[in-house]
Amino acid sequence: MNETATLQPIDVQRLGRQAVDLSAKLWFVVAAIGHGLFVAYILSVFYPPIAARGVSGLEGLHLPSGFVEGDFIGNLAAVSHVLLAAIVIAGGPLQLMPVIRQRFPRFHRYLGRTYLTAAVISAIAGLYMTWTRSPIGDWITQLGISVDGVLILVFAAITVRMAMARRVAEHRRFAMRLFLVVSAVWFFRIGLMSWATLTGGVGIDWDSFTGPFLYFLGFAQYGLPLAMLEWYFYCQRSASRKSQLAFAGTMLLMTGLTAVGIFAATMGMWFPAMGAS
Repeated sequence: MNETATLQPIDVQRLGRQAVDLSAKLWFVVAAIGHGLFVAYILSVFYPPIAARGVSGLEGLHLPSGFVEGDFIGNLAAVSHVLLAAIVIAGGPLQLMPVIRQRFPRFHRYLGRTYLTAAVISAIAGLYMTWTRSPIGDWITQLGISVDGVLILVFAAITVRMAMARRVAEHRRFAMRLFLVVSAVWFFRIGLMSWATLTGGVGIDWDSFTGPFLYFLGFAQYGLPLAMLEWYFYCQRSASRKSQLAFAGTMLLMTGLTAVGIFAATMGMWFPAMGAS
């Protein structure tokens, strides 16, 4: 008995969307692991001396804006920035995990409020330290950091406004934007270590911590992730198959570079400091 198999047409658009989603999810998993390692470093290296000696525990730590005798406001800003870093770095990935949002909505809401508050305070403290006591780089470096601080404040305000207006889709999109700009300090570290590993540090003057690549990274640490996110939103709406596949390929490349940066930062900076603490 002969049977003619019916060939089902391939839904190219659906396959394109799946490639976009899978590549984005893969990057997020790698990034979440990297965030967890960074949080472990912060808790291990910075929390114990501060818990033991208060603000003076900043003294001796490898911070560009550490303890300064007699500078009460600056020291308070520095210790706030350090202590809140663990909340914003750990809280961001947790807020974006659908399983937590769906199964533990109350935790999601409380964490979101805590995360937003910590991000805003940390941004204000960071802006203050950048323009009053940061010895790193030059005015271009300070400008890059300041733009990030302003974006954190703007995105945090819009995220809250969208939540209060019950505009869930817009709220989630701005929450994702907020996550990326808040995580810029993490992006900077893994971007720096990835570049140093792959190129040997071309474009970096390590003594003055300036140079073409550092100037680029100072803005790319949040500009590039935001651009990729907007491309992701575009691909979800009405992108062509070519654009979707181009995004997926670029996202896979970014995931590889992210993994290299995480490994280099962990083995070259975070684990050695944790072992010495």
